[in-house]
Amino acid sequence: MRSLWPSGGLWRHPDFLKLWSAETISQFGSQISGLALPLVAILVLDASAFEVAALGTVEFLPFILFTLPAGVWVDRLPRRPILIAGDLGRAVLLATIPVAYLADALTLGQLYVVGFLVGICTVFFDVAYQSYLPALVDRHHIIDGNSKLEISRSSAQISGPGFAGLLVEIFTAPYAVLVDAISFIGSGLFVLRIRKHEERRPTPSGDGEKSSLWIELKEGLRFVLGNPNLRAQAGCTATSNFFFNVAFAIFLVFVVRELELSPGVIGIVLSIGSVGSLIAAFTARRISSRLGIGPTTIVVTLIQGPAMLLMALAPTEFPLPFLIAGGVLLGFDVVVYNITQVSYRQAICPERLQGRMNSVMRFIVWGTIPIGSLVGGGLATWIGLRETMVIGAVGGGASFLWILFSPQRHLRDMPDPIEEEPTDTELGSTLPGVADPLSPADGT
Repeated sequence: MRSLWPSGGLWRHPDFLKLWSAETISQFGSQISGLALPLVAILVLDASAFEVAALGTVEFLPFILFTLPAGVWVDRLPRRPILIAGDLGRAVLLATIPVAYLADALTLGQLYVVGFLVGICTVFFDVAYQSYLPALVDRHHIIDGNSKLEISRSSAQISGPGFAGLLVEIFTAPYAVLVDAISFIGSGLFVLRIRKHEERRPTPSGDGEKSSLWIELKEGLRFVLGNPNLRAQAGCTATSNFFFNVAFAIFLVFVVRELELSPGVIGIVLSIGSVGSLIAAFTARRISSRLGIGPTTIVVTLIQGPAMLLMALAPTEFPLPFLIAGGVLLGFDVVVYNITQVSYRQAICPERLQGRMNSVMRFIVWGTIPIGSLVGGGLATWIGLRETMVIGAVGGGASFLWILFSPQRHLRDMPDPIEEEPTDTELGSTLPGVADPLSPADGT
């Protein structure tokens, strides 16, 4: 009898399937807490728009403080234990929220502390996770692997918010967070079952002695900032993340207090809007193969601004079509961008630098998120919720200019890995003319 299970590619790769299963479970739970946690602040603790935006800032602040050293440690240590510790740590931290609510002791301060500590766990998990995939699968399967992982993410975005809204309606937001805590335990157990042995990676040192953290960190910075395509990618994603988080920091406040949507309806809107992400996960490889890596990035980034504007300009009387259409289009663009760009940088980076390369990229592109969230909260208080959404949409839509004015606009096929040069302890010696990679003059 012929098996119904696909036989090609990564479908017969047991360790990847375990990683994929772990990510699927974790993503589903994270979508629930992604809606439930700010709703705890809004509905249970009656937080202001600025306080809700500040929660988003606190959650992403670890990406500024800890991402760069995390990359060094991820390259020094086995990555699977880091993934397991990140999962279990987040499970314990999130479980304290429903416990405190049950004891009538939940405060906004606890949400901030939990959000910050969960963010630290996420920093180490995400850097190790993106660095682990190239070591787990062959290079020619990287895009396929990222596409499958994005299918899980997109599927979770479709079903997770709707289920989260239902849980919040029935059990209240703090108990909905408990589901995410349980999901992290399940994710950690799947990662624990991965059997592939990780080879010890030597630390870079010219004299055979153990390298210092700063020397290793500079090597990762040199690899990213010395590559014009990676600089353009970092600038594009950082700009997009900053402005879109100006808008998304107050999005839930906007739909609850200005559009007067209930948690259940919000969850359904987010779920339907995420269909675009699922479509992108299935088609991103075909799109980038046909258009090329650079042109694909420009097109999808250019469309993000109008997509966000649809959501920002949703009328109070009949907002759902605008919110859903904008969500579908934005979800499609973001996932195609992520699959294309993450696969590109994983493919060109030497194995021993994967952790530091990913940490430098995360530091730059996610480091703007808490700043954008804080600016969004301040703008919403100063000029209004809808006006802040419009500013975020216009600014985020201009992020394509980084790619347009860089060599990456001509990049069509996935290049071969970059051959390593001898380690240089001086960052500036290999980066002529690169003073500030995030400045508008330079090019997720």
